[in-house]
Amino acid sequence: MPDLLLEFFSEEIPARMQARAAEDLKKLVTDKLVAAGLVYEGAKAFATPRRLTLAVAGIPVRQPDVKEERKGPKVGAPEQAIAGFLRAAGLSSIDQVKVQADKKGDFYVAVTEKAGRPAIDVIAGIVPEVAKAFPWPKSMRWGEASAKAGALNWVRPLHSIVAMFGPETEEPDVVPFDVGGVKSGDTTYGHRFMSPAPIKVKRLDDYVAKLDVAKVVVDPARRAQMILTDAKTLTFAQGYELVEDEGLLAEVAGLVEWPVVLMGSFDKEFLAIPDEIIRATIRNNQKCFVVRDPKTAKLTNKFVLVSNIEASDGGSAIVAGCERVIRARLSDAKFFYDTDLKTRLEDRLPKFEHIVFHEKLGTQAERIARIVALAGHLAPIVGADVAKAERAAQLCKADLLTEVVGEFPELQGLMGRYYAEAQGEDEAVAHACEDHYKPKGPDDMVPADPVSIAVALADKIDILTGFWAIDEKPTGSKDPYALRRAALGVIRLVLDNKVRLRIGSLVDRHLPVVHSSQDAAHKRQHTGGIYLGSPHVIVSNKIGDRSFSNEALDLLSFFADRLKVQLREQGARHDLVDAVFALPGQDDLVLIVRRIEALGKFLDTDDGKNLLAGTKRAANILRIEEKKDNTSYTGAPDGKLLQQAEEKELARAIGVAKTEADAAVSREDFASAMIAMSKLRPHVDAFFDKVTVNVDDKALRANRLRLLNEIREATRAVADFSKIEGG
Repeated sequence: MPDLLLEFFSEEIPARMQARAAEDLKKLVTDKLVAAGLVYEGAKAFATPRRLTLAVAGIPVRQPDVKEERKGPKVGAPEQAIAGFLRAAGLSSIDQVKVQADKKGDFYVAVTEKAGRPAIDVIAGIVPEVAKAFPWPKSMRWGEASAKAGALNWVRPLHSIVAMFGPETEEPDVVPFDVGGVKSGDTTYGHRFMSPAPIKVKRLDDYVAKLDVAKVVVDPARRAQMILTDAKTLTFAQGYELVEDEGLLAEVAGLVEWPVVLMGSFDKEFLAIPDEIIRATIRNNQKCFVVRDPKTAKLTNKFVLVSNIEASDGGSAIVAGCERVIRARLSDAKFFYDTDLKTRLEDRLPKFEHIVFHEKLGTQAERIARIVALAGHLAPIVGADVAKAERAAQLCKADLLTEVVGEFPELQGLMGRYYAEAQGEDEAVAHACEDHYKPKGPDDMVPADPVSIAVALADKIDILTGFWAIDEKPTGSKDPYALRRAALGVIRLVLDNKVRLRIGSLVDRHLPVVHSSQDAAHKRQHTGGIYLGSPHVIVSNKIGDRSFSNEALDLLSFFADRLKVQLREQGARHDLVDAVFALPGQDDLVLIVRRIEALGKFLDTDDGKNLLAGTKRAANILRIEEKKDNTSYTGAPDGKLLQQAEEKELARAIGVAKTEADAAVSREDFASAMIAMSKLRPHVDAFFDKVTVNVDDKALRANRLRLLNEIREATRAVADFSKIEGG
């Protein structure tokens, strides 16, 4: 079957847009092909700085013929209705339709056959539609045509379009169309400087081979691999080691069509500043890779750059130009660093009083004060020194006001550690300045030092509590304040370090502090500082033996959702998280996970599966009968009304199981609690096998329903079985 080769050749496409644009082109074109009935075998998309390319293999020569049946009015219907039906079907006579019978009688049915169009004609209509509606993040118009209605918007001026269609065994044809005044053809162009002449192409393999000769590597993955291999070889040959950078590699591969790897150097005096500043300077300003000494793991005064041309002088001029720029940028970075060292971190803090963190949550100074108080409270819980935790919390945001972080925001936290160490702070305090942002993602390291744990938890819990207090929660895919990441960070900090922390209680303890900042922020928004609002009222709901505010309950639900995500990646069932969180007062994440683990193991056993089925059966009967009777069958059953041996044994077994399970739970021995519950299984089975619940005797029926409720209540010692799927 025929293949399609499509290329849009333009001025330079920004590297950050290329991968997305290639995928968009593939999806938009192939979706329209399928919608038109042209089901293909495979598609590949490529991008270079000057072209977007799509190859679609195995497209049918033409669309399939389509047969449509349109049901009309009943036989014998008014002539006006029949005439309207014929017009809608594109027919002129009733003789052109057939009569079809169904349950309601005989109906006219119009059968029309639509011949499929040649695929090349369909493609000629599809591609201009895709081009005119292409979703570039930013686009432009150019030339005289830009003022005309319907002018093409493209990321950069479009020069040519290749559109070839045909089978491998024959010469392909040009797919004829016009986009913004640019006509499709069979001509592309090679490297801008080394091979700019026009090139006639036919299909993908021919296209790739000819562009290779013309100094263009079409596949971005291949360009990236060439860069990585050549850079490693070059650095290894000189006794160095390349510092790999996946993000930078992808970006550089999008900046060149013919990668040429070169090495440059800078003055050794710049090695006196931290390696991360050197790397950020060279990476951000010149898109170059840094090099380290494998013996010391420290950076050397070398760097690797990637040129887009094979220069006649071997790249000497290119390297010299890059060295000049890097020397100037490193001079600036060294000046920033040296300047920062002249001011102590705590001396920067007063400026935070004039920087608003959020209009409803006050200034950065108020936020820091909240973190200090919270870190001091958390320090004994996590085994940290209170004074060190409070000192670290006080200093942890100070580097945001430094020159280096202003230039390289990605170094926040890290520079705080460097500056804290330089001014002689305790090592735990210095490391907490860096680590309090962690973990930043699922693969990031979790701090293990107690001081770092205290400050990291304080930072994340403050931001979560704050935005919950002002009702700025994540919605759908929107999470502008990274609250999901903060919640996952709390979960990982707590679980990895086995921190016994009552999240709900902590949130309620911190809420008044947050509301105080909120009130102060509100006051500042009123003329003369007069506050006209009313005091905050924390509405509480009591669950079990614990009371939580509405904000805390809602935030706990959010943690439950995040915990599901975390545990699902580890193979745990999400319904078990719901079953445990549904119990009263569950805000200790370590205990929750231990319950979930024990519950999961229990439900994998026959006893667990059967008890779950019995409990669900009891719950279903209760739900139906309680709804019918408009009452709740709670409270202990009357022992005098227990008649059959099976219900007496079940009542006795429930009492024993509850006692044993409650004792085990109080010892935090959830495995033993599950074992205690498993002893109910034969008695529940026997009860349902021998005892009739809905008997005529109302008192006896009510008593047996209360006994079913006892089954439900007994299992709640370990989990709410009604939340568990299956059974």
